[in-house]
Amino acid sequence: MNTLFDKIWDRHVVQIVEDGPTQLYIDRLYCHEVTSPQAFDGLRSRGLKCFRPERIYCMPDHNTPTHDQDKPIEDSVSRKQVDTLARNAKEFGLTHYGMMSKDNGIIHVVGPEKGLSLPGMTIVCGDSHTSTHGAMGAVAFGIGTSEVEMVMASQCILQQKPKSMRITINGRLGKGVTPKDVALYLMSEISTSGATGYFVEYAGSVVKDMTMEGRLTLCNLSIEMGARGGFIAPDETTFNYIKGREFAPKGKAWDEAVAYWKTLKSDDDAVYDKELVFDAADIEPRVTYGTNPGMGIGITSSIPTDGEVNFHKALDYMGFKPGEKLLGKKVDYVFLGACTNGRIEDFRAFASIVKGRKKAADIIAWLVPGSWLVDKQIREEGLDQVLAEAGFEIRQPGCSACLAMNDDKVPAGKYSLSTSNRNFEGRQGPGARTILCSPLVAAAAAVTGVITDPRTLL
Repeated sequence: MNTLFDKIWDRHVVQIVEDGPTQLYIDRLYCHEVTSPQAFDGLRSRGLKCFRPERIYCMPDHNTPTHDQDKPIEDSVSRKQVDTLARNAKEFGLTHYGMMSKDNGIIHVVGPEKGLSLPGMTIVCGDSHTSTHGAMGAVAFGIGTSEVEMVMASQCILQQKPKSMRITINGRLGKGVTPKDVALYLMSEISTSGATGYFVEYAGSVVKDMTMEGRLTLCNLSIEMGARGGFIAPDETTFNYIKGREFAPKGKAWDEAVAYWKTLKSDDDAVYDKELVFDAADIEPRVTYGTNPGMGIGITSSIPTDGEVNFHKALDYMGFKPGEKLLGKKVDYVFLGACTNGRIEDFRAFASIVKGRKKAADIIAWLVPGSWLVDKQIREEGLDQVLAEAGFEIRQPGCSACLAMNDDKVPAGKYSLSTSNRNFEGRQGPGARTILCSPLVAAAAAVTGVITDPRTLL
């Protein structure tokens, strides 16, 4: 009667504190430059070392510029954070993938592609979108700075066990509908707080048919429904993705690992605290109209005439009106990237739309690979040529315009069609107006200059 979440969680319990939290063992800690400095200072002040340094991997991503990475970072705050991470990693004997290293990129892109994130693991990072790694069949979640310090010092964390939810999506996705659209649809259906207190397991034929890149996108956005995390039971798609990667088990260890991974599924009679079922036929390419990811509509639909508490405030900020359509709305910026949609499959999708077409003259487009490996794949597949012929330039890896912590900021009042994960006020820059979408919708706007249904260009 156990869910997959129960199986992974229970296997990692060190002890249960009576009337308190669970002490949970952590297999992998990822550190970036934003939430780790205070944790390292905490260790230093207590004279502690990292308990299991070989299980900790560090890389800068939030503050890294996406151009001229071989030169010193111009912004003094960003430069200090990136340099501090490098110094801390060296002092505490941790693996560090610095800027311009072939191993660098967004930590939630690099972890899976290097085989560092594996089925059955517990994975944490001081970043909410750690839920991405759940696509590997792992229990992965974001933690705070004091918890980062706790894991560094003990390789354990104190956590209350979340409730379990299964979201099943049945059927087959239609033309032009991507995993990003599935996630945006789920958020609009259950709201950005509908999964608060739960760990979500995704299931159903739609999820089973997704590639690993698609699953990573879906799990990435679990946090935007309020969930503690989201994950997918590992299967042949997972195993084929992992096999041969740098840190994947090899030889006999591989066979043993796969044998164990095949047991990582919920029992047929498993009981969840909550179950939701959706139909793929109800999902079309989507865009957001408000200032949280749940305020979204199908691309051919109209903005509702009323909504949540801050509905009218959100529309005022975005410059939209109740009941109007977004199709044909002019946009200023297009952003392809982030830990949500910065993988090779996302660039293939974008290229499939822009091939043989030209970038709209007044569009500023930022195309940012999630890692140097993605950049390498783009060039090996000739996608760089397709994009260049259409008038697009590929930037260097990093979080980029997902959040206003580096040079890639959208100016106040401008509209950005973005493949990232959050459309909060000022998320992409003070006063910037963000519309979340899939790589296909982003590409369609990039060549037309307006919000366009990608199905008309496929």
